[in-house]
Amino acid sequence: MGANPYDAVLLIGFGGPTRPEEVRPYLANVLRGRPLPPDRIDEVAHHYEVIGGKSPFNDLTFRQAEGLRELLRREGPTLPVYVGMRHWHPLLTETLEAMTRDGVKRALAIILAPHQGEASWGRYQVALKQAQLEAQSKLGLAGPLIEYCQPWFRHPLFVEAAADKLRCKMDEIHFDQKQASKLLFSAHSVPAALARPYRDQLLETCAAVAGEVGVEEWELVYQSRSGSPPDPWLEPDVCDAISRLGNEGFKNVLLAPVGFVCDHVEVLFDLDVKARQAAEDKRIGFYRACTVGDHPIFIRMLADVVRRAQEGHIST
Repeated sequence: MGANPYDAVLLIGFGGPTRPEEVRPYLANVLRGRPLPPDRIDEVAHHYEVIGGKSPFNDLTFRQAEGLRELLRREGPTLPVYVGMRHWHPLLTETLEAMTRDGVKRALAIILAPHQGEASWGRYQVALKQAQLEAQSKLGLAGPLIEYCQPWFRHPLFVEAAADKLRCKMDEIHFDQKQASKLLFSAHSVPAALARPYRDQLLETCAAVAGEVGVEEWELVYQSRSGSPPDPWLEPDVCDAISRLGNEGFKNVLLAPVGFVCDHVEVLFDLDVKARQAAEDKRIGFYRACTVGDHPIFIRMLADVVRRAQEGHIST
């Protein structure tokens, strides 16, 4: 154990509505005063209606936290595990207040997004700094010192968990159609100006997972674009890619959402509804691998990240 061991772990996620009446307040929190046409807000709210009126994100994140807490209890180091969300309860400010009241002095933060970049980790870090100021102002006390773990986008256990989820879905494709199937890895698109190191890290993850499952031909595609139409964002779009593959004669498409660790609206609507429809329009089979979620191997990866940080491998 290092000279300055942590006394808590903080898992940081995006957050999502847990019941229908939370959808619009949640969207208002995500937008934070940014102008968006009412019809666009209605459209996104409808996406939640289609997937059942809520997101499974929070539930999955708390299952990840409980799995990590239990594994650390069994194998060490025994640490409390907190969850804080950027856009829904428990908000980061609420969690930091609880950590301060509990006497936490130094915590390790794990951002539950595999790949770094200004539009990814950068925004979580900005949100955490703001939450620290708000919590300190409310309590009149300095909160815990927060340090970030090392990037884990190529951690062998993350790759193994993602590969296991992918392999399960690959097995559903009939053996005589495997050669006519194409593997697409998907991730949230970001503005092209913010592509690095995000895209490079994604490509490393994709190559590692593809190698683990023995697939040589694959492609990285993007989804869930939300910016102004004239601005360049990372491409190709997943639906465009599926349409192209249909025109090229592929019989099946296999999607692996390696840019996400939990199912939420970007997976359940943008892939399972929109991308599936794109495949149906071209009359090709659609197979979507699960996110790693609370896969035991992914939980073990989180524990390994904590132990490595305790040994001094941190990112401030």
